[in-house]
Amino acid sequence: MNLRHQAYSAVFGAIAAMHADRWGRGLAQGAGVILTLHHVRPQGQTTFRPNGLLEVTPDFLDQTLTLIRAEGYDLVSLDEAVARLSDPRKGRFFVALTFDDGYRDNVEHAWPVLAKHGAPWTLFVTTGFADRTARLWWLELEETIRALPQVNVTLPDGPFTAPTANDNEKQRAFDRLYWRLRKQPEAILLSAISELAKQAGIDPAALVERECLPWETLRALAGAPGVTIGAHTLTHPMLAKHDTAFAQAEIAEGKARLETELGVAIRHFAYPVGDPTSAGPRDFALAKAAGYDSAVTTRPGHLFAEHADHLHALPRVSLNGLHQSEAAVRALLSGLPFWLWNRARRINVG
Repeated sequence: MNLRHQAYSAVFGAIAAMHADRWGRGLAQGAGVILTLHHVRPQGQTTFRPNGLLEVTPDFLDQTLTLIRAEGYDLVSLDEAVARLSDPRKGRFFVALTFDDGYRDNVEHAWPVLAKHGAPWTLFVTTGFADRTARLWWLELEETIRALPQVNVTLPDGPFTAPTANDNEKQRAFDRLYWRLRKQPEAILLSAISELAKQAGIDPAALVERECLPWETLRALAGAPGVTIGAHTLTHPMLAKHDTAFAQAEIAEGKARLETELGVAIRHFAYPVGDPTSAGPRDFALAKAAGYDSAVTTRPGHLFAEHADHLHALPRVSLNGLHQSEAAVRALLSGLPFWLWNRARRINVG
């Protein structure tokens, strides 16, 4: 765990020690919160887990939903969450559950837990993953570094070289290269990871087949009680790195493709990656123009009544796989970490 996540743990621990998750609710807690999840599956054995923040265990999901119910909070659909922003229910804090990308384990491991608690959920689907044509580039990078004893790649701003003989070296190499690539145009990021994957003998399409749901399962899900399908673009690009025509096509055509394949209305959208470097005001306007009722980011925060005027730039709170504890969940549901992070601002849409 790096220093940033150690700091998060310290904040969660301090909130728990002071019972601030209870007395601080009136200060920081909004009308509700949208939780972000990716993978739900049993804990892996390897110590090299650079994408571990995207994974929670079924037991932790079960404990989280048990806590939400015990606190008297409402588990609601995304449709209901959006409706409550305009018509709030005083004293009824709500939680909406969203899952990004369309992973097999959401059905295999998450759905049974969700059904146990009667929890509605939204699955944001990237159509290219169902087609097996888009790339899980962050997973390609992980698998490549796991396989190689040393990483060597040429980038426009100079060569990158790092030893990867053991898990500590692999983690350092991943962290350095990941953030260096994130600063590049997306075409360079994809090209560099393709080069490394070839060196390691990694098949990108096989990774998508292993991890992501096929169309036949998505069609069955689309008609299931309590399940909402949302759009997550065609190819999972960081939209803000691309021109308007490209971003518009990804946002609008992802919706159209899902509606054609699944035969249901697609009302909600999630921006891939979703931070300010990946989605901004232009993209919020494009999502609204495409006809979505709402669109969600990964900007952290609770939902407040003011978000009714910004339905295409809604914040979410990540259930982080590196912080699978009751203290972390209580802190996140209290809103205090985001009150501190956002300097008491309720809206962050710039």
